[in-house]
Amino acid sequence: MDFAAGEDQQQPIEQIISVPILLSDRIRQTVDDSKTYKLECTEVGKLVDRLSQMLRSFVRFTNTAPSFYDRPVRRIYTDVTRNLKRALVLVRKCRRRSVFLRVVSIVSAADFRKLINLLDASIGDMKWLLSIFDSGGDYGVVLSLPPIASNDPILAWVWSYISSLHLCPLNVKIEVANGLCSLAHDNDRNKIIIVAEGGIQPLLKLLKEDSSPEAQIAASTTLFNLANSEDRARLITNELGVPIIVQSFQKSPIRVQISIVKLIARMAENDEVSQEAFARENVIRPLVTLLSFETDFQKQSIHSIAQINKQEAKNYTSSSSSTWSINRKERQNEPSELKLELKTNCANALWMLARGNLANSRIITDTKGLLCLAKIIETEKGELQTNCLMTIMEITTAAESNPDLRRYAFKTNSPAAKAVIDQLLRLIPDSDLTIPAIRSIGNLARTFPARETRIIGPLVKQLSHWNPEVGTESAMALGKFACPGNYLCTEHSKTIIEFNGVVPLMKMLRGGETTQYHALVLLCYLAMHVGNSEALVNARVLTALEGADKGIVGGDLELKELVVKGIYHLNMYHDAGVVI
Repeated sequence: MDFAAGEDQQQPIEQIISVPILLSDRIRQTVDDSKTYKLECTEVGKLVDRLSQMLRSFVRFTNTAPSFYDRPVRRIYTDVTRNLKRALVLVRKCRRRSVFLRVVSIVSAADFRKLINLLDASIGDMKWLLSIFDSGGDYGVVLSLPPIASNDPILAWVWSYISSLHLCPLNVKIEVANGLCSLAHDNDRNKIIIVAEGGIQPLLKLLKEDSSPEAQIAASTTLFNLANSEDRARLITNELGVPIIVQSFQKSPIRVQISIVKLIARMAENDEVSQEAFARENVIRPLVTLLSFETDFQKQSIHSIAQINKQEAKNYTSSSSSTWSINRKERQNEPSELKLELKTNCANALWMLARGNLANSRIITDTKGLLCLAKIIETEKGELQTNCLMTIMEITTAAESNPDLRRYAFKTNSPAAKAVIDQLLRLIPDSDLTIPAIRSIGNLARTFPARETRIIGPLVKQLSHWNPEVGTESAMALGKFACPGNYLCTEHSKTIIEFNGVVPLMKMLRGGETTQYHALVLLCYLAMHVGNSEALVNARVLTALEGADKGIVGGDLELKELVVKGIYHLNMYHDAGVVI
């Protein structure tokens, strides 16, 4: 079954509805003029008459309905039109003909049998269509199977569900949305059908039903199931869904907010256009506010938001301050499990919004989100703590490539930066969170002053970690301290050596390919900056680099050049006999 919108989707619905009625009238006249196969033509006429009555009944419905779901109408009417055209061609051949055409018959009884079967199927389709629209949804969802969808029951179900979202009362719409949610959860093909058949718009409309939390949860959960790919997340955004989602999120009770924030996170995760659209709708600020709820610095954080941009804060406050005050009162009595679930999902949404996005990372730092994230990392455990740490890792990744963000958010005298660094250092020995903590520290390597032993010491210690991935991550982070692009690379290199980083690096040269690579890079940096170090001589780094030139390096020209530089500096000091 082709779910793409064909040519019939471009035609006005009035034209599609009128054509088969005109065809049925012409067939009726032609049947009366038939000279051969009169019995068969009469049977065709009866079926066409019945079909004509159904077509006219549906027109009467469309004249009284302000709007209706037209996807199944277009598909069924197109099929009915095709079958009526076949009927018209066949009965025309049964009118008076020449002597020659009477001898050479071009019509057979088999042609009529095939046509009658097609007309029967069209009658079944119209009967199904009328059952969907005639009751106005008063009796719930119709899940019978029209002939046009006999090979694909899911298509008929989707049509029935979406039609009910347009026509039925709210209680039925909730049931219908849950049915679509179940279908969308089953497999991606069902998701494709729901989206292709126009399911997004009525779900977004249901999400706006702020009088019914159950309706909002059903709609947002269904949209969440649909948004697991870039294309479908983008379609929700293109249907102007982001403003609706954000508005519903801000105004809703906590259990609805949990469902909606999951949708926000998934769309931001899968589609960068949606990621940016949510930022334009100022969703980051309420996320940070909810994350900081019932914390010591909550008032300070909210006050800080207002200081960023007075006009923007005015707009934000006028639209949501009364809502937030109501929500605060309501959520005081909410179970702690719900509050934790909301915070966990808000942190996940911030992570997805910050991932690979410099502008969103900057907004989070503007809202004093770093302080909030650091405090939660300090006091919480589990998924909430992990999500906050991953958000910080994304912000530090953006800061690594953007000097302005680095200087603004992570300047040495910043309370937020100090709080973040303290928590990253505390997490480094934690086996579950070591790698993102180390990576975050490495991303900030250019922000630390010379001889920063408090930072480098724990990283060097992790070079000997039992997990080679942790050791490799530490070597990568220390490489950012010692690389020539770091203004303080020489001072940091000396500190790495002072903390006995050479020996574990030499051991890492016997590890896997990735481990060898990053250990070799860091050893080259140390040789380039502190080639006269006794630790490098005693560890026989020169011999290791010379061997690596033939083994580990392979065809990597950049690494080969780096090894040559390292060997040069070691030889230079070795020949001069200068060792410290």
